[in-house]
Amino acid sequence: MFLTSKKSGLLAAAFLTSFAALSQEVQNLPVPLEIQKAYENGTRSTDGKPGAKYWQNHSDYKIQVDLNPATRRLSGTEQVVYTNNSTTRLQNLVVRLYPDIFKKDANRDEREIDPSDINESGVDVESISINGTEAKIQRNGTNMFVSVRGGLAPGEKLTLDVKWNYLIPAKTHIREGIYFNTSYMVAYWYPQIAVYDDIDGWDRQDYTGQKEFYNDFNTYDVNITVPASHLVWATGEWQNPDKILATEYLNRYKNSRTSSEVVKIVSSTDREKGGITLAKTGTHTYHFKAEHVPDFVFAASDTYLWDAASAVADPKTGRRTGVAAVYHPSSKDFYDVCRYAKQCVEYFSTYLPGVPFPYPNETVFNGSGGMEFPMFVNDGSYPPAFAAEVTAHEIAHTYFPFYMGINERKYAWMDEGWAQTLPNWLEFDIAGMPKKFMPQQTNAAYFDQFAGKEQEQPMMVPTNLLNGSAYTFATYMRPSQAYTFLRDMLGHDKFKATLQEYMARWNGKHPMPYDFFFSFNDYLKEDLSWYWKPWFFEKGYPDLALTDVSDKKGKTKIVVTRKGSLPVPIRLIVLFNDDSTEEINETARYWKDGAKTFEVDKKFGKPIKKITLSGLMIPDVNRKDNVWEPAAKQ
Repeated sequence: MFLTSKKSGLLAAAFLTSFAALSQEVQNLPVPLEIQKAYENGTRSTDGKPGAKYWQNHSDYKIQVDLNPATRRLSGTEQVVYTNNSTTRLQNLVVRLYPDIFKKDANRDEREIDPSDINESGVDVESISINGTEAKIQRNGTNMFVSVRGGLAPGEKLTLDVKWNYLIPAKTHIREGIYFNTSYMVAYWYPQIAVYDDIDGWDRQDYTGQKEFYNDFNTYDVNITVPASHLVWATGEWQNPDKILATEYLNRYKNSRTSSEVVKIVSSTDREKGGITLAKTGTHTYHFKAEHVPDFVFAASDTYLWDAASAVADPKTGRRTGVAAVYHPSSKDFYDVCRYAKQCVEYFSTYLPGVPFPYPNETVFNGSGGMEFPMFVNDGSYPPAFAAEVTAHEIAHTYFPFYMGINERKYAWMDEGWAQTLPNWLEFDIAGMPKKFMPQQTNAAYFDQFAGKEQEQPMMVPTNLLNGSAYTFATYMRPSQAYTFLRDMLGHDKFKATLQEYMARWNGKHPMPYDFFFSFNDYLKEDLSWYWKPWFFEKGYPDLALTDVSDKKGKTKIVVTRKGSLPVPIRLIVLFNDDSTEEINETARYWKDGAKTFEVDKKFGKPIKKITLSGLMIPDVNRKDNVWEPAAKQ
C-alpha cells in the first residue's frame, strides 16, 4: 500500500523487550524462540534457504459471485479444496471474513469508517459445510473458526462449501468501495482460509484495517455476474471475452495484448454511443482463472474508460504482460497511467529486481489511496508526478509481497520497504516535469523528521504491535533507507544478484526476516550483522557532522564525525570559488569496524567556497553541522 498521509499515531506496544533476553544468537543476530524451533524442525535453514522439511498449505477456490449495484449486495457461493501439507493434524480451519470489520463491535484501527457503513451482521454466512456435512462454526472478530470432524491429517484434503453475502460499504474506502456512484472495487471480499505456517500455526490475527496481506498461494476459478451495463476487470486471465464484448471492442482488446502502444479500448465517445457489450439488458457473467496467486479481486464500472497495452516481461522468451488503466473520465492523470504501468513492468523485469514480471496482466483501477493486489492496483487520482510514483510503488508490490509470499501482518517492512525502494532509479516522461524520478530524496527527508524520536521503533518489532507514525516509519521510511544504502555499499550488480538469489530461494514460499538476512550473508559469504543490527534490530538515527576543516602545509583536512548509530554513506561536496565542485564518497561499509571519524587530507589546488556533507539523498537528523564555509570560521 502506498502511504498517502503522514499523520501521527500512538504506539500499540510502548515498551520493547530486549531480543537478547528472549533469544540466542545465530550468525551474530538474536533469534526468538519460535524461529529457533523452525530451525530445529528443519523447516528453515540458517544458510537462508528453505529447510529440507519446509512445507506450506494450499487452497483451490471455485467462486460464483453476483454484484448488484442497485442494492450494493454481493452474494456468493464458493467451494474450496484445502490441502494440509503440514506435519500436524488440523482440528479446525480459520476462515477470514474481512467485511466483519464493519460490524458494530469490531476492533478497528484509526481508519476512517463512515458511521452509516457500520452494521450489526457483517458477513451473512447462509450455509457452510465440510465434505458435504454441515460444519460447526464460531466467529470472533473477523475470523470464523470451523470445526473439522476427526481432524485433517497431514497430506489430506477437504472440501469446504460456503454460501454468503454482505453489503459493500457505501462511503468508506478501506481498499474497496464505491467510486463515482456506480463503479465498484471489490477486495477483501470472500471467505478466505487463513495461513497455517511453520512459525505460528494458524494466523489468527483480526483484520483491523491497517494490517494487509498474508496468504497462501492458491488457484482461483471465478465467475462474476454483473448488470449488462458494467464491464469487469479482475485478477487472473479472462476466459470469455468473446462472450462479453461486441466485435469492435473485442478486436481492440485482442490487439492490446500484443501492442507496445496504448490502445483506447473504451473511450469517452464509446461510452456515449454504447454498444460495448453483447448483452444490452439483464446480466452477463465474466469468467476468470488465476494460478499460484495469494488473492483475487475485481472491479466493475458502467462509466469508466479503458486503456490497454502490453509490456515485454521476459526479453529472453518474448513473453508479454498486458497492462491496463481503467478510470473515470474526470481523472486527468489516469490518461497517462497505462503508459506508466507499461514502463514499470519493463523496468522491474530488467533493471531491478531484474526478475521477469510473473503475471500475465496488471490493471490499475481509479479508486482511492494506493493499494496493491495480485495483478491489480487501486489508486486515487493525483498530480502527474505523484501519479507516476504511486503507480510504480503499487506495481512493485508484485514482487513483494505477492511473488515472495511475505507475511505483511508481522513484517510489513519486508514488502513496503522494497516497494518504496525498487522504483528509485526509474525515469518517467511527464509533460512539464524533469525525467528524474527520485523518491529517495523524499524518503530521506521524512526519515530525518522521525529518526531517533521516542516513538520510532526497530523494524524487528512485529508490525501488528505498531500503529500511527511508529508503523509508518518502521514500514516505509527506515527500510527504504536500509535497502538503498545496502545497494550503494554492494554496488548495483552484486546487490541485484544477491537479491535475485534470495528471491529464487523463496519465490512462492513464506520468507521471514532471518531468511532475508541469512540468504544475503550466505550468497555474499560475508557476515553483515554489523549492518543488520543497527538498521533492523536497534533504535538509532543517522547523524554525521563536519567537525573540523583546517589547512596545513597546503593541504585541507576535513573531519567527519559519526554522532548517530546508523551506518550511512559519506558524501562530501566541495564547492570551489570558481563554482566547480568535487565529490568525495564512501559507502556505509566505512563504519563496519566501529570507526568514529572519517578524515580527508588532500591538496585541492584552488580556494574552497563551501563544503557540504550528506546532501539531500542521505538522511541526517541534524543538518546544521553539515555545512562549512570559510566566513563561518572568522
